[in-house]
Amino acid sequence: MDYYEILGIKKDASQDEVKKAFHRLAHKYHPDKGGDENKFKEINEAYQVLSDAQKRAQYDQFGNAQAGPGGQGQNWGFNWSWQNNPQAETEFDFEDLGDVFENFFSFGGGRKTSKKDLRKGKDIQIDLEIKLEETLKPINKKITLRKMVSCHRCNGNGAEPNTKINECFACRGIGQVQEVKRTMLGSYTTFTICPECKGDGTKPEKPCNVCKGEGRLKGDEIIDITIPAGIDNGQVIEILERGDAGKKGGRAGNLYAKVFIKDHEIFSRKGDDLYSSEEISYSQSVLGDEIELPTLEGTKILLKVPQGTEAGKIFRIQGKGTIHFGSQSRGDMYVKLRIKSPKKVSKKQRELLEELKKEGL
Repeated sequence: MDYYEILGIKKDASQDEVKKAFHRLAHKYHPDKGGDENKFKEINEAYQVLSDAQKRAQYDQFGNAQAGPGGQGQNWGFNWSWQNNPQAETEFDFEDLGDVFENFFSFGGGRKTSKKDLRKGKDIQIDLEIKLEETLKPINKKITLRKMVSCHRCNGNGAEPNTKINECFACRGIGQVQEVKRTMLGSYTTFTICPECKGDGTKPEKPCNVCKGEGRLKGDEIIDITIPAGIDNGQVIEILERGDAGKKGGRAGNLYAKVFIKDHEIFSRKGDDLYSSEEISYSQSVLGDEIELPTLEGTKILLKVPQGTEAGKIFRIQGKGTIHFGSQSRGDMYVKLRIKSPKKVSKKQRELLEELKKEGL
């Protein structure tokens, strides 16, 4: 089987000539137009090889003359020079042997890829930074995202307005073509993306002037993201179908927003609980007192400090932590007391301290 002869072209034909020959013969022998299905398969097989620079180079080097057992076909990636020279067996090239076995014993010669998968837009991940106090209730963040958006002119279908979208004549709307490979183990069939429609299964009669037939282009989109209450540092929010727009009306990818929480000047967070520290004077620790404590909401609460409170004492205030994710319950706030030691004291303070010292305090 001579692929050049099948397409009716010379061996030095350009890629453009290969493509034109394939178009002409495919239209003539397409089964949907009453053509010869077997002839169409031969034409398609020849085009799959000659339209690929690497496969064409291998075909030109080995051709049918260097076929494996059985006298037919060629194997891309093998050096068959050992057949005529028993001393040269080390020249055997195992480059594609793994792929050959994988495809040959796959009982179907490869897996078809859905056109929906080929058209689907890419997922996008972004980082969002919020304040700790913003975790107390759901908040909305409005962002402007640079990404692939649906073309406004063709509404995403890739065709100029009021023009037709035709089924691809090469793959008959499937989006993939069968490629037959012949090896020393026999022939096997694999599925490859149709080079004519790039896997879409359709071709616009006239591609859109704005997006050039893609159905999408780079643009800015304003997106509202709802961040639930109680979200933790590093959690990811999934926003369905707000990633890159798909090709030619395909489903858009998803947007993933990873949330980072800024450090707070007063509180640190562990789970749903908040931790802080507060200074009191020596007299307050000995005599006891009521002190004001800040909360994450920005309000103040009173804490009663008992007499004889030692430095490092930790107090627990229930229900003043952060919101538990997915509910309205709250964690607790823990406050560690520090006793302030003045660096300078007045004369009167010194006298009083001397008196306390005499009393053993």
